[in-house]
Amino acid sequence: MGETERLSVAVLGPGGVGGLLAGLLARAGHRVVCLAGEDTARALREQGIRVRSGQHGDFRVAVEAGTRLEESVDLVIVAVKETSLAEAVRRVPGDVLGGGSLVVPLLNGVEHLEFLRERYGSRRVAAGAIRVEATRVAPGVIEHGTAFTDVELAGPDALRGRLERLAGVLDAAGVTARVTGDEGAALWSKLALLAPFALLTTRYGLTIGEVRSLRRDELRAAVREVAAVGAAAGVPTDVEAIMGRYEAFPAAAKSSMQRDAEAGRPLELDAIGGAVVRAAGRHGVAVPVVAGLVEALR
Repeated sequence: MGETERLSVAVLGPGGVGGLLAGLLARAGHRVVCLAGEDTARALREQGIRVRSGQHGDFRVAVEAGTRLEESVDLVIVAVKETSLAEAVRRVPGDVLGGGSLVVPLLNGVEHLEFLRERYGSRRVAAGAIRVEATRVAPGVIEHGTAFTDVELAGPDALRGRLERLAGVLDAAGVTARVTGDEGAALWSKLALLAPFALLTTRYGLTIGEVRSLRRDELRAAVREVAAVGAAAGVPTDVEAIMGRYEAFPAAAKSSMQRDAEAGRPLELDAIGGAVVRAAGRHGVAVPVVAGLVEALR
């Protein structure tokens, strides 16, 4: 794959994140196949994907859509929630993918890579982390609420060249992408930003702006705890830098976990908060604030 090549891309889970990336890649001229349930797939075939974004503009673009991948593709973006991962991967049979296919999960949490590598092989699966607030408000209709769409990629040395080329493809489509050499750093740096945001907004039903003002001490304490666990896992994290990122969020921003709670959908509590608590236990780090939020949300 290269910046000027036309890639074939399967997007497993065309929700907020997957739908945004599907729209951007299709707009950039790549072939995009979205994989979802029959109703969503039908809506995408008929209406395409519509994106409303301050960063990327408002646009509509045609995509292909189905319930199961029937042929090999260059890239599979896995953008489902962790709660539906085991069921969703049935839409991408491992024997359909070719030797050159690259699988990049953009899930929350740090524990999904092993599952995907057992299914698709370590030579296909790289680590990915995305920082964005995007919401599917209807099948194929995506609202992008942040002024950034940042992707970090990491993987074994054997995948480095392919990841560098993929970063170029994403950059050309409007996504800020970079490749790092440390999978743990890519995943933990996102979790350090996401976990306090998701847990506090969901626990108290507040936007990030309200959390910044009404629950600021608790927010900072949660960030410190997650940063301490990350440091124990070998990933140093700058607490003040994370607090600064929250300041850049629109005041009305909500976490995806909060939106799931409001809609009565299953929460990614175990993948986000549970992963922090389990890692804290392994490394002997006390996380009373995070553990209390997780227990309250259970």
